Amino acid sequence: MANHKSSIKRIRSNGAKRLQNRFYAKTTRNAVKVLRSAIAKKEASELLPKVSAMLDKLAKRNIIHKNKASNLKSKLTKKVNSIAK
Repeated sequence: MANHKSSIKRIRSNGAKRLQNRFYAKTTRNAVKVLRSAIAKKEASELLPKVSAMLDKLAKRNIIHKNKASNLKSKLTKKVNSIAK
């Protein structure tokens, strides 16, 4: 157990941040799944900017690596472009 008051506070705040990060990451993963399963071009085109923004936000907050966000965005864009009308 931590002995210093500041380390006790740090443990508390780390726990709260961890939960927030897990929530944002899971929400984004679900949005990526929805986008991948989209059949209609219009629906997929509307979702792509929102999902891209979510991935950028995760990368900015160091929840995922910036290259992972880039790779995911690239693959999703290819997927959306390959969908026929």
